[in-house]
Amino acid sequence: MGLFGKKYMNWAMMITGFVVGIPLFFNVGFVLLVPLVFSVAYQFRLSAVYLGIPMLAALSVTHGFLPPHPSPAALVAQFDANMGLTLLYGLIVAIPTTIIAGPIFGATLKKMTSSPLSTFQAKIKPQEELPGIANSLLSSLLPVFLLIGTSLAIFLIDDQSPVYPYLLFISDPGMVMLLSLIVATFTLGLSMKTPMKTLMDGYSVAVKDIAMILLIIAGAGALKQVLMDSGVSETIAFSLQQWDMNPLFLGWLIAALIRIAVGSATVAGLTAAGIIAPLVASGVAGPNLMVISIVAGRLIFSHFNDGGFWLVKEYFNLSIKETFQSWTVMETVVAIVGLIGVIALDIILH
Repeated sequence: MGLFGKKYMNWAMMITGFVVGIPLFFNVGFVLLVPLVFSVAYQFRLSAVYLGIPMLAALSVTHGFLPPHPSPAALVAQFDANMGLTLLYGLIVAIPTTIIAGPIFGATLKKMTSSPLSTFQAKIKPQEELPGIANSLLSSLLPVFLLIGTSLAIFLIDDQSPVYPYLLFISDPGMVMLLSLIVATFTLGLSMKTPMKTLMDGYSVAVKDIAMILLIIAGAGALKQVLMDSGVSETIAFSLQQWDMNPLFLGWLIAALIRIAVGSATVAGLTAAGIIAPLVASGVAGPNLMVISIVAGRLIFSHFNDGGFWLVKEYFNLSIKETFQSWTVMETVVAIVGLIGVIALDIILH
């Protein structure tokens, strides 16, 4: 806030959401940052929706586009893509997408009134209890540094080098997150004099939060396997190959249609991946960009069958019409601009 000032507070919220959204799930980042949005809205007398949409756009894009978040990471494994390159391409597409769907679109909502519940006003913590900007950025962005750094190192180092197996080991997404968690346990936990018991209680809550997501991914993965083993995905993919259509747009379109019908972005992404997999396997489309294309399509038009729609409506105390005008349109902008970014990147790379 000190850096951007009141005039550009929406940009400050976008950057905050982007940084927080990289290591955290959307729901966690939402609950964490919404009190901040409301506090700033009360303090500077700005619309909570005007400030919240840039933050929500950043959280949605980072959670939706960037591994090692569950859905893009699952698609990376499905298509045998490169995690580091997918993250790099995802960042290239994510930045302009967040800017357009966040501060630029959010500026049109400056007059939308919102009366957040007083329960969600943040409690101010003393300065001495805060971890500091360097510690905060290093701890939250460590997974990104490790993924991109090890991926680049693998390309530069000969595979016969004795260091190569260790780089492969460290670059594994599971190891990246484990190392980041260990570092954060010390930098944000023990070094801030947080008792180990409190940290362990927090980890227990985190496991409960991820359990339902894992069940959804498992169920969608099982459905995807049924489609593949029964030959349905190959039949659909064969028929779709006859369409004179960019395969990246095709993957986006399938994910978008399933998302609108089913509501779950995770199910939409994994199911679309099962259908489009034969095209990727045949080399018609690059696996890294196909991951980003599908995860962009699965975010389109959030409405009544999506939990995020109701989360935004209730927290911001909006009407259904206002939720459509703000959240739903913002998610649709994310999906469309994400597709344009993927197509543009594909043209540049080829």
